[in-house]
Amino acid sequence: MNLPHSNDLEIKYLSRLFDNTSECYKFFWFQALVTKVLEGKTQITYEEIINEMIASAWYMVTEYHLNLGPKDTLESLVHYLQKISNIKSSEKKEHIINYLKTCTDKEVIRRKRVLTKNVPYRLQAPFMNNVKGKEWSISESKLIAKINQEQRLMYYFEALNGLQTTIRFSEEWALYIHKNQEIIKGWLQYNMILYIQKRNPSVPGIADKLYPPQERKLEKVKKYWKLLLSIQPVHEIYGHIQLTDKDISIDHFVPWSYVAHDEFWNLHPTTRSINSSKNNSLPNWNIYFPQLAKLEFLSYEMMWKYDPVHGEFEKCAKEHLNSDEIRGKIYREGQDFIHFAGALQEVVQPIYQSAKNCGFKDWIYTGTSEV
Repeated sequence: MNLPHSNDLEIKYLSRLFDNTSECYKFFWFQALVTKVLEGKTQITYEEIINEMIASAWYMVTEYHLNLGPKDTLESLVHYLQKISNIKSSEKKEHIINYLKTCTDKEVIRRKRVLTKNVPYRLQAPFMNNVKGKEWSISESKLIAKINQEQRLMYYFEALNGLQTTIRFSEEWALYIHKNQEIIKGWLQYNMILYIQKRNPSVPGIADKLYPPQERKLEKVKKYWKLLLSIQPVHEIYGHIQLTDKDISIDHFVPWSYVAHDEFWNLHPTTRSINSSKNNSLPNWNIYFPQLAKLEFLSYEMMWKYDPVHGEFEKCAKEHLNSDEIRGKIYREGQDFIHFAGALQEVVQPIYQSAKNCGFKDWIYTGTSEV
């Protein structure tokens, strides 16, 4: 993916920012810079950038359980913050940043400082002619002085002052980012996806996991299940509660934060409170998959028995059944329960196990909270 040409700027060096990435922080540092520049800022403190980095990485680490790299410094800081705070994995970004602005935890401050040791300087290495080899190992103040002598950089440094050290972004580069922001964001996203996919080879939907979780559009599936429970009683699988038209919520059996899709075979009805309690945990397989299979088989039988149900199923299928192979395996006419449940298990279990391997925690409904 090529970046837009400029007669005045060294775009060939910008395109090499991510040539050497052993950890993820280069992506997040540059993304934070772009965010701040697009907000109209050209003087930015280390702490502002670090807070932006943490807030951007928050969802990948806490909500989606992505691995950002071996012993990654940013990832470990996010895990630590999750441990000491009450911040939800799906919390709004501005709330996370506000928390970070007022957080006085000494370990958080220390880890923030660690993140400033290399990336502010090494990010622009492709631009530099005079900083090579062992010269990167000199003190921060001397390194800043040496870098500030370079030409054509995106940003330069004010006097060293810990997390309050300020970078001064070039007006020419700021103008370039404003003018080409959509292409630059796409280029950054493309490189980030390549990096994260390499470190999470079995995880689907990486492109959907770079940003905060969005509300799922499951109205067609909800309408389908409402039609079923208007014909006969339907009990959800976790608390065996009879569903009503007024209290029905569509749950992803394997959490959306892992599968990153809304496929019909992974969706089933429950109550709003139970869905909220489950959140993005994995329901205990031994307890709940047999219940899921029974509920889905009830749906399957009614779909082939009642024409109106079949009609609603077909409407769902257009949006929520994107594999003809899986549709043929699970939903073909004439199956008994054993064959239907076996086909469903063949599709769901490998994805379930992969999510478990990625750290999604086991969940059992207790009637009040999760365990």
